[in-house]
Amino acid sequence: MDTQQLENTKQFIINHAITYGPKVFVAILFLIVGSVVAGWVCGAFGSWLDKRQTEPPIRMLLLRLTRLLVFAFFFIMALQNLGVELVPLIAGLGVAGVGIGLALQGVLQNLVAGLVIIFTKPFRVGEFIEILHVNGEVTSVEIFSTTLRHADLSRIVIPNRKIVGEVLHNYGKIRQLDLAVGIAMDTDISRALALARQITSVNARVLKEMDPFIAVSQLADSSICIAVKPWVKLPDYGPAGGELYQSLIDGFRSAGIRIPPPQREVRVIQQTAAA
Repeated sequence: MDTQQLENTKQFIINHAITYGPKVFVAILFLIVGSVVAGWVCGAFGSWLDKRQTEPPIRMLLLRLTRLLVFAFFFIMALQNLGVELVPLIAGLGVAGVGIGLALQGVLQNLVAGLVIIFTKPFRVGEFIEILHVNGEVTSVEIFSTTLRHADLSRIVIPNRKIVGEVLHNYGKIRQLDLAVGIAMDTDISRALALARQITSVNARVLKEMDPFIAVSQLADSSICIAVKPWVKLPDYGPAGGELYQSLIDGFRSAGIRIPPPQREVRVIQQTAAA
């Protein structure tokens, strides 16, 4: 009995190997060829995208989609060779896709928002932006998120779906300093403004092709406030402000222009004791 059962099992395996062996071999061959063809197509397509200077996130997405589509084509051919019914399989994948789509709703929103950002280009890498009460220099724009570098060198990662539809302030790659210096009321204003312009013009970080705004901005209680607003490159924003403040203070003192300290009037009210 055992010998007969073993013989039947052996014959069953041989029959199925003869029937399905070549089909399995051809299916595996389809997958191998598909992988090779997908790599070749992606290489050629990637070179074409490089010539067109395609944005890196878009390039990565297009290459991944191309590889997936080419390999999926050969995978379907392999399934057909094995005699698999594709209609029920596609229906099952459709139902599963709906469930996966609901589970990955936030991810898909980030994907769509990332494509919108990359194609519309509201900002580029290297520009300084402010959005959602945070600001920093854009260091990377990816499909799912955008990364900023804050002034303290910390990294801010913002999901792309949070960016699209929000009010965005793009400062670009240069910024305007907003400095203010107070001078005494009896100061020759024209002389002080000329000195401030001279001090600003000799600073190496100040952009010479952009005219700075230097003028009286307001009259305080005990001083005249002069606004000094030159343009600098983004990396020089912090250092240039400190250098110019020091140069303005030293220059005004050397020229005999007094910078009055803040004055505060304090009144002391004394109450007499009741008789």
